[in-house]
Amino acid sequence: MKFKWFLLHDKYFHLVACKLLQPKHLPETQVWFTPTPYGLFCVFLSLNLIRAEIRHCFCVAGQNVGEERIVGGYAPVPHSIKYIVSIQTLERKHFCGGFLINKHWVVTAAHYYSLSIYEGTEQEILPHILVPHPSYNKITNNCDIMLIKLRAPFYLNSYVSITLLPRQGAPIAEGRLCRVSGWGYTNPSGGPIPSTLRTVMLPIVSTEKCNSSESFSGNITENMLCAGYSLGGKDACQGDSGGPLVCDGRVYGVVSWGKGCADAQFPGVYTAVSKFRRWIDNTIFSYYSRCNKN
Repeated sequence: MKFKWFLLHDKYFHLVACKLLQPKHLPETQVWFTPTPYGLFCVFLSLNLIRAEIRHCFCVAGQNVGEERIVGGYAPVPHSIKYIVSIQTLERKHFCGGFLINKHWVVTAAHYYSLSIYEGTEQEILPHILVPHPSYNKITNNCDIMLIKLRAPFYLNSYVSITLLPRQGAPIAEGRLCRVSGWGYTNPSGGPIPSTLRTVMLPIVSTEKCNSSESFSGNITENMLCAGYSLGGKDACQGDSGGPLVCDGRVYGVVSWGKGCADAQFPGVYTAVSKFRRWIDNTIFSYYSRCNKN
């Protein structure tokens, strides 16, 4: 069964609005809608929607996921990184990462908008609401961060847990070693796909150096941070996007973009989570405030 989601930013829309968006070849019985505090989700169910129309997936919390992963890293102790999430296609193939900040909310990159959720201990959980940052720019990758509110909470146990966030505006020093984890490519040119999570320690690179003419030439905004080695060889890569960069026990970065993988000239670029802590807190608080009023 394939899904296509639309978020309508007017809470007074109802099934009629969904029907207006309904693909003409789908029967009326295959339209489903859910009102939310931010609008209305319309879901059109079909066995025949073309693949290009579908960007829905599952989220798997856990480490036994067969897909691409970190370049130059190593396999961590099993179940030692309990907060990481694998966002997968309906065929259960990994294509990006995320992380749990509480049992109801997942953080990932905004360029993976429209998701269904699957939790690694055999729990299937649909999203209640998807909240990409309102200032996200798909051209510059600025504000590349998104919150996912789950329809049902994750069950936290010895395999699945949450992670901590830094306070608003908290700096992270140049040279500080941080851990990035994921199922992205282990080789910049692709290659075989291993079956376990990988992780690697990377030093923070100053924005000044990352923005130099020898590197990203001014494309790094105040909402981004860089991490990588001057000799290259270790990095996040395709498939790791949306995953966490953890420094001192807190997620300071969300894997966002870069130029190639593990290139000495171009460190990996991450969304700076401390720039968005207030937005994250306000979004979650606003959601629960609206629910209580209703």
